[in-house]
Amino acid sequence: MDLKDIQNLIKFVAKSGASEVKLEMEDIKITIKTGGDEGKGETTYIQQLPAMSQPQMQMQPQTAAPQQAAPTTDAPAETADSKLITIKSPIIGTFYRKPSPDKPVFVEVGSTINTGDVLCVIEAMKLFNEIESEVSGKIVKVLVDDSSPVEFDQPLFLVDPS
Repeated sequence: MDLKDIQNLIKFVAKSGASEVKLEMEDIKITIKTGGDEGKGETTYIQQLPAMSQPQMQMQPQTAAPQQAAPTTDAPAETADSKLITIKSPIIGTFYRKPSPDKPVFVEVGSTINTGDVLCVIEAMKLFNEIESEVSGKIVKVLVDDSSPVEFDQPLFLVDPS
């Protein structure tokens, strides 16, 4: 969008009588506010947005706490029993233990699992991805709370393969 397009947009909004118009495109965000009869003024905000930096900034505050919490809960289990296998998240998203709110959880602590069993669901961009086990064994610990955001490679479950 060039300067001439922006000027034409401002003129159009002023003639339309709208008090505020917001326009967001992939790399630019424009807000046009027109004053009432008493003000007769216009305010235009134009913000150039980097393509990927804004979504990353939104994700970092949400995921900072789970990243710090995961190593503290993971460390005692590893020192107590080094034979445990950690199942990690293959994607970024929201962790769910149930296929839907009215259904039972996929696995509980103490559940015996086989290779290919569904352990949880991770929602990423409105898609629900079933996370299947790559190992057989017994669930020792669930490391993430239901409906929590998870990062790539974040530990989700501890499994005893014996």
